[in-house]
Amino acid sequence: MVSGTPKASGAFRTIGEVSEATGLPQHILRYWETRFPQLRPVTRAGNRRYYRPEDVALVRRIDALLNAQGYTVRGVQQLLTHPAPPEARPGDGPDDGAPTMLAALRTIRDDLGRALTQDDDIA
Repeated sequence: MVSGTPKASGAFRTIGEVSEATGLPQHILRYWETRFPQLRPVTRAGNRRYYRPEDVALVRRIDALLNAQGYTVRGVQQLLTHPAPPEARPGDGPDDGAPTMLAALRTIRDDLGRALTQDDDIA
């Protein structure tokens, strides 16, 4: 039963509304509740689920990690339990991990420079 009036941004959402907003089937949302302890919508009489705005944000984050970035369920579980520092998470920032990539490239450059210097000393 979808009404023509949009809900307030802080309003609770039913599983059907979250499913429609995210494009995820309801059974996937129920499955994720069993796999991700951080995802705990409020349950009311009759076991009806009501998702808070932070629950919806977590659903979107899990969806992005699983379906867009290629993480496994186990990988997302570990990431949500022990989040990596921001500089170690490619794809999360506006520069798509460029500082981490740049640091790795500089390390490789320095290693190659040392190797070339060593080759010159031997020859």
